[in-house]
Amino acid sequence: QEISTTNSAFAALLADGSVVTWGDRDCGGDSSQVQHQLQEVQQIKASGGSFAAVLEGGSVVTWGSRDSGGDSSHVRDQLVKVQQGHATEGAFAALRADGFIVTWGNPDRGGDSSQVQHQLIDVRLVHASH
Repeated sequence: QEISTTNSAFAALLADGSVVTWGDRDCGGDSSQVQHQLQEVQQIKASGGSFAAVLEGGSVVTWGSRDSGGDSSHVRDQLVKVQQGHATEGAFAALRADGFIVTWGNPDRGGDSSQVQHQLIDVRLVHASH
């Protein structure tokens, strides 16, 4: 259904909602650590070195380089009812159903929105640049 790419890996979203990855394991080509979570995937976004999958229930699964958003553990409790994911070269932003934005990844690449979080109210659409 869809293929997403990091700088050196691919992730294919299959018709049954599962995901197949290949390429440089350090850039998301190895999803074996999260493969059991990659069910009912609706969307995959890619930064330069990692992937983020939005699942049917609105949760998010990430893998790949920690430096480019492959580790979302510190915001995992905020990644609920996600409707859209977006990526820059080194970070991700998730738009939730309540209009709240959650960011993670490299702070210099957009992974830290704390300075403008008070302005991110009732967000309807997000765009990212690479």
